[in-house]
Amino acid sequence: MLLGSITDAQLDFLIDNLEEEFEEDDDYFLNRDTLDYLEGKGIDGELAALLRAALDKHPEGVDILYIYG
Repeated sequence: MLLGSITDAQLDFLIDNLEEEFEEDDDYFLNRDTLDYLEGKGIDGELAALLRAALDKHPEGVDILYIYG
């Protein structure tokens, strides 16, 4: 499921604030607690809305993956 497009700054925010399992990791698990954490860190409102919409459809959490291009 494609969530949408994000800016480079939004991607940098996610990379800086989410835990990577290994150095070249390009996916993250997101749930409501994670979104609350990101909101405390100052997540961009547009990005928060995009992630919230995904969690509304999958309240148990979602794996998000970023693809350049």
